[in-house]
Amino acid sequence: MLARSAAMMCAAGVLVLVGCSGGDDGRNAEPAHPASTATSSSAPSSSAPPPPSRSAPTPSASPSPSATAAASARPSPVPVTGPDQKLVVMTVSGGFAGVNQEVTLRGDGSVRTADKGRSAVRRTTTAQFTQLRTLLGDPALDDIPAFTRDTGSADRFQYALQFDGRTIMTDRSAGEPALDRLIGALEKWLPKN
Repeated sequence: MLARSAAMMCAAGVLVLVGCSGGDDGRNAEPAHPASTATSSSAPSSSAPPPPSRSAPTPSASPSPSATAAASARPSPVPVTGPDQKLVVMTVSGGFAGVNQEVTLRGDGSVRTADKGRSAVRRTTTAQFTQLRTLLGDPALDDIPAFTRDTGSADRFQYALQFDGRTIMTDRSAGEPALDRLIGALEKWLPKN
């Protein structure tokens, strides 16, 4: 009788470790609540594998590490090292009319524009300067290739942006949100014809 009781205790212990309740045929097996399987601290830990999870399967495709980092990182304004620093230079050319315009944001908050031999200098407000520097500090810009253009479309405007020691050439056909936001903010400073 003692051997039979020991065998039943051992079977009950296995059922608790596996997560099934006694008398269950296994069709409705649920993981045991952690509190129901607690033992004294002197008991050795089991090396049995954890019970299977009943949660929904996770998708096999996960976002790329750079996309995850870009999504979780908040843009912060790029630092300014001096008043003459060129934070960004954007040149816009092409189109049917043969446009050739340039806008330069400097470290002192000034914006210099050039169009058809004419140039102008305007000042940003503190909020505008911070916004432009924050757009330049967007981590998503790091993943944009240096050359994104649709070579089959000759009438698009071409944008060349120089910032942070690199140059990006685009016609905005690639749909890069961080770059599009930066270009949109800089275009507001270009002279109107």
